[in-house]
Amino acid sequence: MNTFNKLGIDESLVTALKQQGIVEPTAIQEQAIPYILAAKDVLGQSETGTGKTLAFLLPIIQKIDTLKKETQAMILTPTHELAIQIQREIETLVKDSGIAVTSAAIIGNVNISRQIEKLKQKPHIIVGSSGRILELIQKKKIVAQTVKTIVLDEADRLLDENNGDIVKGVIKTTLSRTQLLLFSATLSPLTQQKASALLKTPEVIRVTETIMIAPTVEHMYFLAEQRDKIEALRKLIRIIIPTRGLIFINKSEEIEKTVLTLKYHGLEAEGIFGGAKKAERKKAMDDFRSGKSSLLVASDIAARGLDIKGITHIFNLDLPEDPQLYLHRVGRTGRAGNKGIAISIANPQEVQVLRKLESTFGIQISSKEMSQGKIVNARKKLQKKV
Repeated sequence: MNTFNKLGIDESLVTALKQQGIVEPTAIQEQAIPYILAAKDVLGQSETGTGKTLAFLLPIIQKIDTLKKETQAMILTPTHELAIQIQREIETLVKDSGIAVTSAAIIGNVNISRQIEKLKQKPHIIVGSSGRILELIQKKKIVAQTVKTIVLDEADRLLDENNGDIVKGVIKTTLSRTQLLLFSATLSPLTQQKASALLKTPEVIRVTETIMIAPTVEHMYFLAEQRDKIEALRKLIRIIIPTRGLIFINKSEEIEKTVLTLKYHGLEAEGIFGGAKKAERKKAMDDFRSGKSSLLVASDIAARGLDIKGITHIFNLDLPEDPQLYLHRVGRTGRAGNKGIAISIANPQEVQVLRKLESTFGIQISSKEMSQGKIVNARKKLQKKV
């Protein structure tokens, strides 16, 4: 068995990991940590839930020179929730290891003057959204020249047409010898092409060439006309009573409406969406994590990289527009050998999308229906479209 010690991780961090019940590195950690400690650029692909965050956090925290009061690492994320999640992980590791590393989450849509105050402390690690970080660099509130390492977490999103230029803008403010680490669950040829323009002779790590969905996840679908989907979802939730269910919608603007509808029918639901205030988003996440609300409604963008333990059910109110998004969605349940259920509510025209998902991932999505307060196999099998 490989250990974190063998990978070169200090004993204080190994002890901190043991307090979280982590003793053996995952494949991505095993392959990435030695390269990161050796100051190499890394392009890493590994599925959701395989420990990518610790793969870069452990060596970064270890390499921080705590005697210097300056920013030495920046971690860029596509969503506020992911930034806060990483910040929490840093705080836990620092507290449990006793290492005097400081960090700050710097995200958009919040009071900038408070962030400027925070930055006066010169945190060793800054985690956050590229737009706000670039703005603060331009205001000379963040000194980018002292940064030794930059991480792009969920790199495929950070290098897309919406974020790419801003992310490159942040990278350009740092010294040319700055170490770059790019991690993602999926690496399209386009993302690789964009990454190769930024990285210096990177170590490319692909933990799984063929991305598989955990065999512990059961997949099923229910037919409903588009206008009846929320009603079908409501009935399903009443039958299943999920411990912790994540509901996916394609359009962010529909999230609030869906949450209100579910609440109107007496269901404990929260939502995370772009327009919400930071405090509202934090409350939604905290309520879902603590079990105060058993349902969280989100879009793919809002949910990217979220690591919430114990998700029992994934509900696709809208089918994902890209098969890879199905992978991201269902990758949040059935983890660590636990059983998970992925439920899609599809209109008749969407059945062919389900068939494509079946062939892409080698899974079976069973047709089900509700009858007398129970879930049963659908009586009439739909023919596969040729």
